[in-house]
Amino acid sequence: MKSILTLGMITFALTFCGLGDKLKGLTGSGGSNTNTTTTGSNSSSTSSSSSTAEKAKPNAAQQAIIDGGTETKWDDQGLAWKLPSGWKKMDVKKESFNYSSPDNAFLLVNISVLGDNFPADVSLKAYYDQAMQQLKNGKYESVKMVEIDGIQGVEFTEAPPEGKDDPRRHQWIAYRKYLGQTQQLNVMTSTKGTNFNKHTDDFTAILYSMKAVK
Repeated sequence: MKSILTLGMITFALTFCGLGDKLKGLTGSGGSNTNTTTTGSNSSSTSSSSSTAEKAKPNAAQQAIIDGGTETKWDDQGLAWKLPSGWKKMDVKKESFNYSSPDNAFLLVNISVLGDNFPADVSLKAYYDQAMQQLKNGKYESVKMVEIDGIQGVEFTEAPPEGKDDPRRHQWIAYRKYLGQTQQLNVMTSTKGTNFNKHTDDFTAILYSMKAVK
């Protein structure tokens, strides 16, 4: 069961990331219209939507999870998260980082390397607009622009699924500059629908605990 669910999570993440390639074809290079703010090796994209991004603010329960979590680094990408006790590595590669809890909750992170002229601002706004439409359609429970450690992205939580064992996801998608690359960050936490509420604070704490090399 675990292997099937994990494969499903990874497949969804990779499929969702494919929207970036479609956007590139629709919008062209867009390089001259991109507005980024760069600090060191990272940059956070800004646009009419992302300019209103709120800074990540964990509540008291989520902050306690962060404070008590184990820092887990992804050295290849200069990223790190605080994971709750018992979470263990599933698979870590140069462009993917996957951990799981004892009861099959998952952190699945995917890096997509994009062209130098990829219109990150346009793509981020498209993700936000798409997420807002999904919110109106009842597919998502919440949507907002959130800045995590200086990087702005779209955070969204899916509505409860129809099937009790179907996956439910809490996700954050953003763009950054790292080591000369334009990258899309797709950070997804997920578990089956009946297990989601148990991990609500865990998932937010994990997302908001992210640290990126400056």
